[in-house]
Amino acid sequence: MRITLLGTGTSVGIPMIGCDCETCHSIDPKDQRLRTACHIQVGELSIIIDTGPDFRQQMLRANIRKIDSVLWTHHHYDHIMGLDDLRPYFFECFAPMACFAHRDSIESLKRIFPYIWGSSRMYPGTLNLFIADRPFMITSRYGSSEQIEVIPIEVFHGSLQLNGYRMGNFAYVTDVSHIPEPEYTKLEGLDLLVLDALRPLKHPRHFSINEAIEVAYRIKAKQTVFTHMAHQVLHDRENAQLPESMLLGYDGMLLESS
Repeated sequence: MRITLLGTGTSVGIPMIGCDCETCHSIDPKDQRLRTACHIQVGELSIIIDTGPDFRQQMLRANIRKIDSVLWTHHHYDHIMGLDDLRPYFFECFAPMACFAHRDSIESLKRIFPYIWGSSRMYPGTLNLFIADRPFMITSRYGSSEQIEVIPIEVFHGSLQLNGYRMGNFAYVTDVSHIPEPEYTKLEGLDLLVLDALRPLKHPRHFSINEAIEVAYRIKAKQTVFTHMAHQVLHDRENAQLPESMLLGYDGMLLESS
């Protein structure tokens, strides 16, 4: 399993418009963060988590030519607004694309993109939208026999319920401020955990870096990589202070898991 962090920034991206802070003026590429998203390659299977407003740029930069399925964590702008740019993935392959989201996001996706769903859709391909409330299988649109099981992990982003996702020994949990006790059992035995860690200071809807460290210690993944960082996080400074087996992610970071 090969994982690419397509974006590791917050809803405004880094650098932030009009900001003069040291991170926003940093020349280190690791301090330049598009909106948070992820690509998972499992053999021939190609899976995207979240399609934010930088989605087109991310696909071009990572040279992702095929997508079998899309998983959305939730329906906030910075995680869905590039959805329409899935269109080119139907120009050569007309097979339907299975898409999955938390039950609380389904109606928002349908309302924001009414032309994509349902019998009256005006879209060059078929996106089938499913509620991700139990484990499900992702299969190929392109004729491969490969498949993988995905386990939704229901967490809280402030008061909003949303999904993280586990595939094999890899889990991706972003935009989270609380993980309910029963969901921790789904995070046992991980090789790799990608986890929300917004900034040093506390926030009502995200883990701070210290909170993320505490959660990472509890989950005990072999490696934890933090994502969704705000401009208060200067990569080299904060990364040097992290415990062993924990790292700050950066755009384009390549990771592997079983």
